[in-house]
Amino acid sequence: MPFYQSPQDISAFDAKFEAQKIAFAPISFQVARCLLKFGILEQIDAAGKSGCLLEDIQHSTQLSEYAVSVLLDMGLSMRLVWHKDERYRLDKIGFFLLHDDMAKVNLNFVHDVCYQGVYELEASLVEGKPKGLKVFGDWETIYPTLSELPEQVKQSWFEFDHYYSDHAFGQLLPLIFKNQPKHIVDVGGNTGKWALACTGYNSQVNITIMDLPGQLKVALKNAKNKDVADRVQGYECNLLDESQAFCREGDLYWMSQFLDCFSKPQILSILKRTALSMTTLSELCILETYWDRQPFEAGAYCVNATSIYFTAMANGDSRMYHSKDMLSLISQAGLYVDEDIDDIGLGHTLLRCKLKPS
Repeated sequence: MPFYQSPQDISAFDAKFEAQKIAFAPISFQVARCLLKFGILEQIDAAGKSGCLLEDIQHSTQLSEYAVSVLLDMGLSMRLVWHKDERYRLDKIGFFLLHDDMAKVNLNFVHDVCYQGVYELEASLVEGKPKGLKVFGDWETIYPTLSELPEQVKQSWFEFDHYYSDHAFGQLLPLIFKNQPKHIVDVGGNTGKWALACTGYNSQVNITIMDLPGQLKVALKNAKNKDVADRVQGYECNLLDESQAFCREGDLYWMSQFLDCFSKPQILSILKRTALSMTTLSELCILETYWDRQPFEAGAYCVNATSIYFTAMANGDSRMYHSKDMLSLISQAGLYVDEDIDDIGLGHTLLRCKLKPS
């Protein structure tokens, strides 16, 4: 990771401009969203090199001249479009905002899930609780209530969660099945997408999904719809309740984009209880995105920004971790890392862990 280890090479003049961008960032975000929502960037893109007149855009959007012009003026300042001879043309940043899947998924997640609640970031940091979650309901954390979120919010949450994990599946499945596990325990299996990927990849494997009742209901329904209900079982468990035992003696325990949902003490507790459930032949595979393991700075930026969602919206005390923090917790739990693989999918790291010799 070559970034963040030295001062940025930038002039004072440019740094001052960047500071103004931060000051107006919420406004820039909403302008970009509206330029997409009203199809303005799409229309300008379709016009190609010839570009679009203001009145053409006004006519197609049914917005007033005022509304279109204020959006486009700010779009110019954001370098989403450029303007010459009375015509607007798409610039590179606007092109990727319009066409890049990651930008679309991130933008929808921030707008639908985070935007209103992040106003309460200050209170969340002081109190250690997700104070922004109150925009959706009177809940302590977001996890037990995912199925109760408004439909658009829920859709954007799952699209964000699945976008990053799904890109890793193709590389992961051969790695996970190299030791031919017959019983995989999917800890925090959510909607069951990983369980279904495993049953599709290997016709013999059985999966036990450990999760809360609401998530298990969805996951087991999905397994039934895919005709693999005989190989996918549920194990109802509040993973934060230390009195509840984990599913025992799995060949492989799987945690994907899961441990980042918890604080360090909670992660240690989960890992210790996993270790107690394992045999000497079992392995634990942890898939996470660590900000220090990202191959590009854009990835580290997205990962660190996601930590703020956990602070203000999810539970108030979890985050996207530095890999050294996770490695330390794994060791404290009585486990060691047998294999460490970076650059899986969109910046994921796979840690394959085993019990320390007694």
